Amino acid sequence: MIRRVLALRAGRIAVAILIAIALLAVLGPILAPHDPLATTSTTLAGPARQHWLGTDYLGRDVFSRLLAGSRASVAGSVEVALVALVVGVIPGLLSVYLGRVFEWTSLRLADTLIALPFLVFAVAVTALLGNGITQAMLVVGVLVSPVFYRVARAATLAAAGSQYVEAALISGASIGWIMRRHVWATVLPAIAVALAQTIGVGFIVVSSLSFLGIGVQPPAPTWGGLLASDLNYLHFQPYAPVAPAAVIMATVWGCNLLADAIRDVCGEAGRALVNTRRARANGIGVRPIPAEGRF
Repeated sequence: MIRRVLALRAGRIAVAILIAIALLAVLGPILAPHDPLATTSTTLAGPARQHWLGTDYLGRDVFSRLLAGSRASVAGSVEVALVALVVGVIPGLLSVYLGRVFEWTSLRLADTLIALPFLVFAVAVTALLGNGITQAMLVVGVLVSPVFYRVARAATLAAAGSQYVEAALISGASIGWIMRRHVWATVLPAIAVALAQTIGVGFIVVSSLSFLGIGVQPPAPTWGGLLASDLNYLHFQPYAPVAPAAVIMATVWGCNLLADAIRDVCGEAGRALVNTRRARANGIGVRPIPAEGRF
């Protein structure tokens, strides 16, 4: 699948952007030319040879803070996506096979999480548990998880009603074997698309929370914190929000491009797989089910 994604122009652009962001997250604090927390007497200075993006109202080097803040921003967005993936996908898969009670309970819980304003709820939970990036992202990941729940459930329902799955059930295959061999292959492309999109959403959430001073406490640098730090000094530096805003926009754009490329690639592969399995279910090239797949 990676080769097919890279064969698309959008896929190549997305991968290049995300690799650059990943390198910033790993090497950014090391490559920072100045201490991102060190203050100097040169405040609100414009871009110069010594300070490429100028200095803020405390005299801190903006470029160094942009590089150093990339790690917390990237880690927070990935944490949101992984928490949402685990919390959403597993119940979504099981809701199709574990009966009406589990299905109804999980659906109502997903509807409840969708109705909650996750930024407000994240603020409330961090106020209760303490201001930290882990607490904030854990809460946001749980509140975003209904996206994965609905994607996994919809793909599982489509696979469960297909002819090849019905043929496997008639042949005596177990639910676990069917999920491993048929359902998971159908669900995985949709989950991959949702994961790429959720990482982009995670960047926006992390930036929004750090803009409000939640998750990462000042003076620790973050991209959202850079946007908020000079709001009272825009008449001196109207260009100050451009660099952090551009990095956030480029990252979200890269995630969305990657999601589109995965959707296009997996859509073609998925249609071919479904057609092959339908042909097998109709008796063309039917393979016997292994013994471990039977009851």
